[in-house]
Amino acid sequence: MNILITNANIYTVDPLQPRARAIAIANNRIVAVGSDAEINAIRLPDMQTLDLNGAFVVPGMIDAHLHLLWTGLAMMRVFIHEAPTVATVADRVREKAAQMPRGQWIQGHGWMQVAWGGEFPTAADLDAATRDHPVALSAKSGHALWVNSLALQLAGITAQTPDPEGGQIVRDAGGYPTGVLLENAMGLVSRCIPGPSIELEEQATLLAMEAMNRKGITGVHCMDGGGGIQSFRAYQRLREQGKLLLRIVKQLPAEELDTIINSGIHSGFGDAWLRIGGVKIFADGALGPRTAAMLAPYEGETDNYGIPTIEREALFEAVIKANSNGLAAVIHAIGDRANHDVLDAFEVSRQQTPRAPGQLRNRIEHAQILHPDDIARFAGLDVIASVQPTHATSDMVMADRHWGKRSANAYAIRALRDSGAHLAFGSDAPVENFDPLVGMHAAVTRRRADGTPGPAGWYPEQRVTIDDAIRAYTLGAAYAGGMEHEVGSLEAGKLADLVVLSHDLTAIPGDELLSVKVQRVMIDGDWR
Repeated sequence: MNILITNANIYTVDPLQPRARAIAIANNRIVAVGSDAEINAIRLPDMQTLDLNGAFVVPGMIDAHLHLLWTGLAMMRVFIHEAPTVATVADRVREKAAQMPRGQWIQGHGWMQVAWGGEFPTAADLDAATRDHPVALSAKSGHALWVNSLALQLAGITAQTPDPEGGQIVRDAGGYPTGVLLENAMGLVSRCIPGPSIELEEQATLLAMEAMNRKGITGVHCMDGGGGIQSFRAYQRLREQGKLLLRIVKQLPAEELDTIINSGIHSGFGDAWLRIGGVKIFADGALGPRTAAMLAPYEGETDNYGIPTIEREALFEAVIKANSNGLAAVIHAIGDRANHDVLDAFEVSRQQTPRAPGQLRNRIEHAQILHPDDIARFAGLDVIASVQPTHATSDMVMADRHWGKRSANAYAIRALRDSGAHLAFGSDAPVENFDPLVGMHAAVTRRRADGTPGPAGWYPEQRVTIDDAIRAYTLGAAYAGGMEHEVGSLEAGKLADLVVLSHDLTAIPGDELLSVKVQRVMIDGDWR
């Protein structure tokens, strides 16, 4: 399609031409960006003209951190996202059990124990809903699994089962498993659950992509962990069928590092629809289950420093091995100890595998709490800060409870930005809402939708401007995926990915971001 978009309020994210009124598009690429007069003078075959009546246009938005397949599967399973009570979860499991054959696994995602007073639920709570179906429900963080007694039995988990390295079986006073598994202990059950067929993975992926398109998302960086190779096959099949609705940068699991290296795959392999990002490594757990690895103990828990999910030496080895074979390292790190260790690993890797700035897009995913001395190291080591602004507003009560005054350096987005670090914004869906406008609202206001914790927001010194937020969801995310020359801004020669919004994001108060509507989405020159 050849199209002239005119009479628009275009925010280009191009520093050489920040604003424009019109865009010319030939097939799937931008031909020119400029004034109405300049663009109307362009003549293209079979040209269509669209007058947007002053509507606000931004580049297609890119979520730099989410779990695409997991989001789609969560949409198909028991919906327990932030359920208000344990009884609510049990009721929904009971309803699902009535619809399923006996013995079939029931899965769901989204519970959060802080909504129930902070105590973990138990297997008995789920046993009351069904004893005929094994049940496995992942926490909102994805770092804890709640199961019923039948699931424990099928997995062979008893009082004598030892904690796996990097994981914990939560136990009662007598040493018996309660039904909650943390970090690597989740694998004791998850390996017993039959994986989805590739056909079901395709169906779930399509479901998630359609929902994300409606929110103005044109690209994602996919962090699916275990099973990541099969999900990549599903994405490849959709790409071959011309069914991809998003541009996907796929991270591959570190468990497959040797296989990946032996295949000759490196970061950037692929095309503008599906490409390899890097190798996903987990350095620690999460704040919710208090497994994020910390330099000092959690408040009120003198012996709890969290759980490093990989030994420091093994972390260094994996980063160096990946980088020396042309693969970026994409590392989950939430606690300040985990972030410090990961930055150390990147520093050693740079010494052993010298390279030009930007040659490998090494990243820290989340970077939720940092030691003050480590903030400037991101820019110094050319490490991308891939952060999710909604985590700050969702987690602020937990952070104050478990990290205390250290929360001043939690979700330190403004400090990272001011230090010169490359920022890329994402959502971590299905952990959080994937709507970029929700993420922008959190970044700009540091408040929840209901206005809490007050007009200034939570640690307001970490608020960023709307210009920062738009850039981090567009060109910043494109840079993190090695695609800044193709997408992320509206410039001649780039792919035609753009979003039409109901309001000028730069002209409204931050609170009004949540009322902005996506009117139209274009990907690859086609309206979706």
